[in-house]
Amino acid sequence: MKTVKMLAINALLAAIYIVLTFFLQPISFSAVQFRISEMLNHMIVFNKKYFWGIICGVFLGNLFFSPMLPYDLIFGTGQSVLALLTTMLVSKFITNIWARMLVNTGVFTLTMCFIAWELAIVLKVPFLWTWLTVAIGECVVMLIGMPIMYAINRRAKLDKLI
Repeated sequence: MKTVKMLAINALLAAIYIVLTFFLQPISFSAVQFRISEMLNHMIVFNKKYFWGIICGVFLGNLFFSPMLPYDLIFGTGQSVLALLTTMLVSKFITNIWARMLVNTGVFTLTMCFIAWELAIVLKVPFLWTWLTVAIGECVVMLIGMPIMYAINRRAKLDKLI
């Protein structure tokens, strides 16, 4: 029964990521982006079992809506996998949830270098400038997402939900 519940919750998480990406497409892709669905990356600090829901959401969101296929499937999904795994590893040593979310924000912001690399290849934009612009967008979304995800956790008990 726990496995069915875990699959259902991860499917719902992926669906929410996809819907947010769909409705906010104009600001979710390109060299300046504020992908609001990225705030869902904070789910990983509450429970590592959300990993597959987040990754499926990123993959399918890119598959359905990205103007840069197949690059976004490789770089975007790869960046998310790397950042989530790094956060999961580091979170073992951090008990405070706010500190975990700050670390998660930092990890995702820094690993935006992979998205900048993708955009430099596909759009022929300058790598360092693009890394700065996508990193700022990611950092802003993740920082805004911290109190939102904290509030959701207080109501839904994300750490115990699955």
